[in-house]
Amino acid sequence: MNGELHPDWQNSLLIGIGNDGRNDDGLGWAFLEAVERSGVYPGRIVHRYQLQIEDAELISHARYVIFVDACQQELPGGFDWQPCTSAAAFEFTSHQLTPHTVLFLCNRLYQRTPRADLLLIEGQSWDLQFGLSQGATANLAAAVQDLQRRLVRVHADPTPNP
Repeated sequence: MNGELHPDWQNSLLIGIGNDGRNDDGLGWAFLEAVERSGVYPGRIVHRYQLQIEDAELISHARYVIFVDACQQELPGGFDWQPCTSAAAFEFTSHQLTPHTVLFLCNRLYQRTPRADLLLIEGQSWDLQFGLSQGATANLAAAVQDLQRRLVRVHADPTPNP
């Protein structure tokens, strides 16, 4: 890459959410593995089955967080970047939180709210077996290529968001 990375990218965190034992639910982890192999991502990479209260402390140290998860809805192009904003939306259990809730807890507990995005990747199969469906594999490749594009153009426009 040419030029210096913006501090948000240098102090960023990529969190892949999923379960690779449930077909396309493993897209978040597969994304992390593909990004690690590419060597282009400058930040820290973390795998999660699900988000928990402890992740509020984890993200409190980052300036920019990308949450990556599989999605059962049809997405144009097979993936979608969404701004992730803080929201106090708790479920019956505190053992599975949304990225929005983790941001909320980060602010409440640590008085920090890093910039955050949610990257959803469209999946098609949710069976109890390893491996991605053909469609999910194509969507994964497109999403990884998009992240690489975002990182390469940093020298012209250093903000993480397009």
